[in-house]
Amino acid sequence: MKTIPLPTGERVPALGQGTWMMGEHPSARADEIASLRLGLDLGLTLIDTAEMYGDGQAESLIGEALAGRRDKAFIVSKVYPHNASAKGAIAACERSLKRLRTDRIDLYLLHWPGQVPLAETLAAFRALREAGKIRHYGVSNFDLAQLQDWWALDSEQGLAANQLLYNLTRRGIEWDLLPWMHERRIPLMAYSPIEQARLIGDRRLIDLARDLGHSPAQLALAWLLAREDTIAIPKTGQGKHMRENAAAASIVLDCGQLGRLDALFAPPGGHVPLEML
Repeated sequence: MKTIPLPTGERVPALGQGTWMMGEHPSARADEIASLRLGLDLGLTLIDTAEMYGDGQAESLIGEALAGRRDKAFIVSKVYPHNASAKGAIAACERSLKRLRTDRIDLYLLHWPGQVPLAETLAAFRALREAGKIRHYGVSNFDLAQLQDWWALDSEQGLAANQLLYNLTRRGIEWDLLPWMHERRIPLMAYSPIEQARLIGDRRLIDLARDLGHSPAQLALAWLLAREDTIAIPKTGQGKHMRENAAAASIVLDCGQLGRLDALFAPPGGHVPLEML
């Protein structure tokens, strides 16, 4: 499994697990827990969630799935912008820790920029890290100007990730944001890597994937895994799809294949406002 370095030198898997919209339907709970556990077994040990997901239900699902296996996982969670004040972030983190049934979150992100001053959120993150409640901090859905504002405040330059919408059909960040991040070795965590399953129905991808002997989902993930400093976090609550996703980690696309994907899904020709889901 390819790994990506964090600012501290710690390395995390380039292919992880997303949990958006998981934990919300009791009838799916057993399958979702089994899928998360299977992902751990297959090396997808980075698990992403947020207090927003199902109003905490995704975190609770992860807490149950990781019972007895917490040390095998790298947990990422996110705080709401309106909870990201000096006291609010600490209280929100404590609630997340309780739902996750753990004493620390490995990477804690500000879910998107809000009204709380970034300096206040950064101070709260540092306090949480000092207390051992989180190990790393980062942001999510920050465009270039917002990320530069954070970077200017963070004298440690300890930003461990910017989680962004990024896939074959959402390549706008490649124009300016992604190069800026790469220059500073800030990892990109790509959410909705198969565009909430819409990509697997895209005829362009279907035809090329068939030609290359992969599934459309595997090809979309392999394209992301070929990118520099990029972590993909596909979500699935089914074991069959988890095995399919995990197999993408062994696919190596050559320059010709990457060029064919560029021809089908063109990179941006200019600045594109940041896209979010």
